[in-house]
Amino acid sequence: MTGSRFMSALRGEVLDPPPVWLMRQAGRYLPEYRATRSKAPGFLAFCLTPELAIEATLQPIRRYGFDAAILFSDLPILAYGLGRALDYRDGEGPVLDPITRDAEIDALDLDTVLTKLKPVFETAAGVRAELPKDTALIGFAGAPWTLACYMVQGKGGHEFVVARRFAFSDPLRFDRLIDRLVEATILYLDAQVEAGAEAIQLFDSWSGLLPEMAFRRWCVDPVRRIISALKAKHPDLPVIAFPRGAGALLQGFAEATGADALQLDASTPLGWAAHWVQSNACVQGNLDPQLLVVGGAVMRDEIHRIRRALAGGPHVFNLGHGIVPEVPPEHVAELLAAVREPI
Repeated sequence: MTGSRFMSALRGEVLDPPPVWLMRQAGRYLPEYRATRSKAPGFLAFCLTPELAIEATLQPIRRYGFDAAILFSDLPILAYGLGRALDYRDGEGPVLDPITRDAEIDALDLDTVLTKLKPVFETAAGVRAELPKDTALIGFAGAPWTLACYMVQGKGGHEFVVARRFAFSDPLRFDRLIDRLVEATILYLDAQVEAGAEAIQLFDSWSGLLPEMAFRRWCVDPVRRIISALKAKHPDLPVIAFPRGAGALLQGFAEATGADALQLDASTPLGWAAHWVQSNACVQGNLDPQLLVVGGAVMRDEIHRIRRALAGGPHVFNLGHGIVPEVPPEHVAELLAAVREPI
């Protein structure tokens, strides 16, 4: 396990300046990423070719010297590991055969997760072998609610109306799907840790679509079960949870789930987060990704405001969501300078 500043912050240490990494730090904004991506026949093949995925993971570390690398993969790939068809189409993103029947839930095959996704674990081992000793490796998965949204809807989106109607109209059947995804996620993340991941992030990208009681049923409880199982085997493993759009439901989320850190989206009020969230967990975030596109003084001022607001507790600097393709690479260097300079 590395002695990185990132890991220290996740364990509750208050650091000035805070450690920093960025969601989607490996991506289309980098010319070297685009060159690597061109070597694969499709995005799924890209993610499942260790040589290419290792290179994509390491590129932003070489260029910028982030405090952590995150394994290059994608949230819906676990559905592929469970035996569902998965494709990526230009302009559409992930496309899956939607789950509509009980038999399709029953057919989700836990026995194939570790074999079909073996390339992901090979990537984790290969990245860890090449990373600097003081740079941590983050493994990740989509949380069960978000993965279920993709698998029921059959594609990405913003409202996931079909998935929400499924959950609300037949909650017991939807529970069966969530339960299978909890089991699969535990297997998947445990294998990432065994391969070299030192921290885990659970992305619940669509948790903000649920009302409170459904949020507690399909976001809080599944994440709690996953973290409990992982920590039973890996007691020192830090876990970051990202229930994006949860708003005030972030309060108490760390205690309810056992998460060591919570990612803040860009809409989270910093004073509120410092009082109600950071008092119980490390917080990670939360610069608006569009400010990274703009750069300059407006970005630097907001970085300093975030740092000052969260300086009283453990903090990992990050965005409120992922880097967008329009970001000029030099703006990321500007961000790092602003995060690491005295204020």
